[in-house]
Amino acid sequence: MKDKVRRGGGRNQHKTDVMSQTTGTDAAGVKRDDDTSFSVKIQGTGVEPFELQVHGFWLVQDAVMALLSKNEVCPRSHFSLSFAGATLDPFAELQSLKGLKGGSILRLVEEPYTSHTVRLHLARVLELLRASGPQDALREGRSPSILETLTHTQAHDSSLLNGKSLKRSSSNTKTDSTNQDGPPPEYLLPGSSERPLMALLPHSSQPEAPSYVRDLSLSCWNPPPGHRKLQGDFLYITVVTMEGRRCDVTSCPKGFFLNRSTEDMFDPRPVQSSPVCHCFTDLLCHVSPAFKQTFTTLKNRPQQPPAEIFPTPYHTLSWLGPPCASRTHKNTFSRLGVDEQIATQAPDWNEELQAARDLPVGSLEERLQRDKALLQINSAFVRAVMRGAENVVDGLVESVNGNPEDPAFLWGGLFMSQGAASAVFGGERGRRAAQRLELKGVQAYSDLEGIQGLHTLPTAIVDYRGVRLSAQGLAPGLEGSEQDQETNPASRGLLYGVNAGLQESAQRRELLALLAHAAKSLSLQRHVVVAPKGHKVPLFTSVDAQGLLGADGRFYILDVFRTFPADANFCPEVETESETMTGEEESNKSCNEDQDNEGVMSKGWPEDYHANTGLPKSFSHGLCRLRPELVQAFTQHKHCQFTQRVRETLEENGGFEECATAGDSRATDAVRAACKEVGSVSDIIFEMRFNPSVFSPEVSIPPSEHASVKLQERLLREAAAFIITHQIPAFIQYCLQSNEAPMDSASLKQALHQKGINLRYMGHVVKAITHSEHRERLRHIMRSVIGEIFIRSTRRVFNSFLQGVDVPSLSAAVSHFLGCLLVPHFTPTAVGEDTKKKSRRRGRGAGASESTPWSTLTGADLWSLVCQDAVETYNISDCLGSGPNHLVEHYGLQKLSLLREFCLKTGVQLRLRDYCLDNQNKAPIGPDDILNIFPAVKHVRMPTTDASKAYLAAQTFIQKGLLDQAYERLKEATYLYGRVCDDLHPEACYCHSLLAITAFLQGKTAEARSVQLKTVVISERVLGFDHPNTIQQYTLLAVYMYAGGEIALAKKCLLRARLLMLTIHGEDHPYTATLDSCLGLLLLEDQTGQFVKNALRLNISFFGLTNLHTALSQHLLAVWMCNKGDYRSAMTHEKEALFAFTSLLGEDHEQTRSSKEFLCIITKQAVTVERTLRQAGADGTEQTVECLPPSSEAILEQIVLVTGIRKITKSDRFQEYKKKHKELKAAVAKELGLQMPKDLFTSELVNGGEKSSDQASGCSVDAEDGGSPAASPSENEKEQPVEASGDDRAAESSANGHVEPAEQSQKEEKTDVDSDRAESGVQVKTLNGATCNEMKSGSGEKNGEINGAVDIIASPSAPKTKKTWADVVVSKGAAVNGAGGKADVAGGSVAANGTAEE
Repeated sequence: MKDKVRRGGGRNQHKTDVMSQTTGTDAAGVKRDDDTSFSVKIQGTGVEPFELQVHGFWLVQDAVMALLSKNEVCPRSHFSLSFAGATLDPFAELQSLKGLKGGSILRLVEEPYTSHTVRLHLARVLELLRASGPQDALREGRSPSILETLTHTQAHDSSLLNGKSLKRSSSNTKTDSTNQDGPPPEYLLPGSSERPLMALLPHSSQPEAPSYVRDLSLSCWNPPPGHRKLQGDFLYITVVTMEGRRCDVTSCPKGFFLNRSTEDMFDPRPVQSSPVCHCFTDLLCHVSPAFKQTFTTLKNRPQQPPAEIFPTPYHTLSWLGPPCASRTHKNTFSRLGVDEQIATQAPDWNEELQAARDLPVGSLEERLQRDKALLQINSAFVRAVMRGAENVVDGLVESVNGNPEDPAFLWGGLFMSQGAASAVFGGERGRRAAQRLELKGVQAYSDLEGIQGLHTLPTAIVDYRGVRLSAQGLAPGLEGSEQDQETNPASRGLLYGVNAGLQESAQRRELLALLAHAAKSLSLQRHVVVAPKGHKVPLFTSVDAQGLLGADGRFYILDVFRTFPADANFCPEVETESETMTGEEESNKSCNEDQDNEGVMSKGWPEDYHANTGLPKSFSHGLCRLRPELVQAFTQHKHCQFTQRVRETLEENGGFEECATAGDSRATDAVRAACKEVGSVSDIIFEMRFNPSVFSPEVSIPPSEHASVKLQERLLREAAAFIITHQIPAFIQYCLQSNEAPMDSASLKQALHQKGINLRYMGHVVKAITHSEHRERLRHIMRSVIGEIFIRSTRRVFNSFLQGVDVPSLSAAVSHFLGCLLVPHFTPTAVGEDTKKKSRRRGRGAGASESTPWSTLTGADLWSLVCQDAVETYNISDCLGSGPNHLVEHYGLQKLSLLREFCLKTGVQLRLRDYCLDNQNKAPIGPDDILNIFPAVKHVRMPTTDASKAYLAAQTFIQKGLLDQAYERLKEATYLYGRVCDDLHPEACYCHSLLAITAFLQGKTAEARSVQLKTVVISERVLGFDHPNTIQQYTLLAVYMYAGGEIALAKKCLLRARLLMLTIHGEDHPYTATLDSCLGLLLLEDQTGQFVKNALRLNISFFGLTNLHTALSQHLLAVWMCNKGDYRSAMTHEKEALFAFTSLLGEDHEQTRSSKEFLCIITKQAVTVERTLRQAGADGTEQTVECLPPSSEAILEQIVLVTGIRKITKSDRFQEYKKKHKELKAAVAKELGLQMPKDLFTSELVNGGEKSSDQASGCSVDAEDGGSPAASPSENEKEQPVEASGDDRAAESSANGHVEPAEQSQKEEKTDVDSDRAESGVQVKTLNGATCNEMKSGSGEKNGEINGAVDIIASPSAPKTKKTWADVVVSKGAAVNGAGGKADVAGGSVAANGTAEE
């Protein structure tokens, strides 16, 4: 089993597994019961003694793999470990070895080679010789990491490795402070239209990988003759050193030695002076001084962080390649033939995957090993799919079925096919949809927890050069019962499905039990259909699904592409309705019944639904299915209706309390009535199930299922209408309130999918925005949606376009297509003498023929095809206009952004250079600019079970305000992610980001910076160097760097984020205002005012004058005016901010009072300056205006507010809660006869003084979009805020103004009025004119108050004030995706009462 898992994971992956154990444990710092780490000394022949940190739970083979990653050992291989003279068992645990302890000596024992292991050793040497340089990632199409090049420092390497606090020397700090000079480039200033691509990928500061040898290949004397093979010769290798010396090397069981062979003569005898070296590099050092010098330098290089050097599990495409691809191409020593030798055996992907799934899960260590093995095998499977797709589409693999309509291919253990284009499903579009839905169905069944024994094949789909292929592991042979073999051998092994036939066996019953359990988890209804032979078949799945018993004894489910229920908005209901009736029913129907049927058909649609939306309507294919997120949201919506209906019925029948007693029939009747009304499949409990076979024209339903089908049709109509009436408006409302609305295609797709909205509804999103009164504020969403519609329609046209292009003309054809796409009046030029001359000069012959079909495409033709596809798919007309200039002028789309999206979706890689896309006639992209076309793979996501649970638990703690507990769970989650995936996973990125935020809020600035550095690298490599999440991570890194005093680096990070933002979307976006506000606070040059003013302009246009974002921008501009000495203008802007705060928060809010005080300060200063200037004018002297620069602490707190790490909260509901609470207390006290102080309640209701705060608990991670409901606190918890007063213990503020919460007190609430005071406190500490307040509630409050919730109050930016500038709460600071979706941490908002929309 272990051998299979390792082979599936690949050579590189297995090497990194144990490396991740060493680094992952250090990075997290999580203490486990079985984690007994200690150091041992390593000694061996040819190895300098060194120490190795090991863990007691490691196996001996884990220690061996850890040694392989060390520079002292690399590239040695094929050795064992011995202790006290005895060779250790590879599968023994280190803690089980007697006498092994810290300081013990382990020796490396060189083992004899075999024919196979010697090739593995050579492959390991090749990995070293192919050491990646800065341009290699771009050449291979992988997204690079730019952070090291941006910062030009390696100071964070150690912190990236172990996650510990960074200690910077004073000299570094001094140097950093001197590098703050220099204004930002002009293309980054507000209003600039220049978009240089060369700045996106700056030249790396790392040196290129050196050359070790000139050539390394198999000798011409291979294979060894028989007599030499019998004497132990494995291979003959030819080496050409950097000195030009040619050597022939023999590999044998003992190692490698020089022989006497030449190009002309075979002489296998060893050279007299040649030693026999166990490691091939030792022999190379002996024969080549240049290799020895270079190799020594390589071994002495500093250890790079794992996040930067480990290979990512999956390929992340970089749409830009190196500036000169020819110069970056290297000698990969492929003539050595090692790669081909290893790849000769095709792996059994299905067996490896199922064996990994069957691994034990009893302990944490076993679950981690299982998750790691699954990820390794799936990543190796995806890499094989990419290579297989290239070989198949390039014509290197022959079809195995000989069917030109639906060819099938076998390559590398993969079964690859395009699938049949069925007319029932909509031809080519339906075939692609079936492939995509099959993958989603496999993902759904793979994600089911608690179901052991139901298996799916490893599956992926890949798009390459316009062709979509489905790839699966080879299914095992089929097994069936003896009865099946005798009666129907053709159906041998088919136990379940419409075509399974009538059969009964123990295996079938077991399979049906598994499918019934899965149907319950997937909300699928058991239903009955009529088989082609006329008998009834009960189904727990879609009608296409088949259940098999494989020869390996496992149950498999196949053909699950219609697992999810149909989308009634795009179903031909008339045809479906006729198909659901049998001929006997139709003969018995009367005219009146036909009219009743029409009424039933319309049941479920809202009133005037078709007139208002144009739905239902037909679609370009017949496989429109609802998303699982929509099913979940609709079920929650129905549950709300159910509970509301039950409560109303009980209230009508005497009250809820009276009817809810046990045995009361009125309660039972109310539940039954509510179940019937909402469409529950049960009449005694609420249970929503959906029939996946409804609205399927080819499915025949028996008469007994007619009533159930009618109910299901009604439910699916309601679910389809729910998208239009609820989900799309909810998406628009989210975009109106968030400054982190979708920036590009990936974030738009994610936001829509989290609401359960399919991308085919983008036309309805456009209509909703068009008819919205806030359409001007939603222009950035309209821009993104129109751009997505345009690019998706263009991709479909491009796929068809490529089918008529031969391989030698691909570069010219792609550049021609892009010219037609981006240039308004582009017309193809005839392939004449000019083209032929250029081709001859380049040595490529005479070029393409004039009769090539693709060369006749014009810009007008392409635009017509794209618009036609957009109308058919998204039902929009005249939105795209007549050319690309229409998109630029009417929607503000950038051609560069469209080019980026096109390349990412099609796999096209462009040469890195600056393109002039504004030319109206000339093609901006030539054939030489098309570097490559990479396969784009969609695959099944493998689980990270324990890490995801720890991550979700941390989010729950944050929602409750328990930062300490959240911090510990996040540390645990990062450790688990490191163990499973080496942190190179999207979820690991989001987890590290949240850990950095939590550490920062606890005052651990250095640790936050260290973790965030790693987060940025992970985001760049896993998500993409220009992904929206990478932009947000750079912004957060800038905050932590500024908090640590690294102002120059903080400015670089913000400018990098702005450059990426301008590239992927443009300047007109709310998040640009966030970046500009931060830059305005950090920059000290004249450009500061440009950024702050631009931020204010954007916030006003997107949020209006009365908004907290706008009010903060007004205040920042007032601060900048004070710094310049323009107090009159500062007064104007601060008045606007004060008006907004007063309108939103009320006059008693601390934010409003702080704004009032700051306004008084600048007013007094303005009067003083005016008086001084008048006096100076009268005296005839010059007078310098005194400025009010903000303090560093004040700037930091403002950045924290602007970036959304902390949020200003409204306190309306909290005030109402406090008032009702006080009234209740007074009533209780009055009944007890206690005398109350007259002014007690009024003094506590008004939030006055320096030590009081009435902020609601808002320490929250928004579980809104796709977040797990289980991770969210209850609604009561979220809506009940926390009182705070200044009479108890306080929490101390750190020097940077970050919060270090005090310990929570545990007290019981008293009935006396004095018990009304919360167990919390506030302490005020002045830091350079800024105050930092913090309170933390006790955990002993009753009456529904949240225990342990935290209110964090930021310091003011106004100088010389004792009051706080802003009341803030812990909120969101980075976009985080959980396993089930996304929990938005940066820039989302928490409502006044701390609630978060689920």
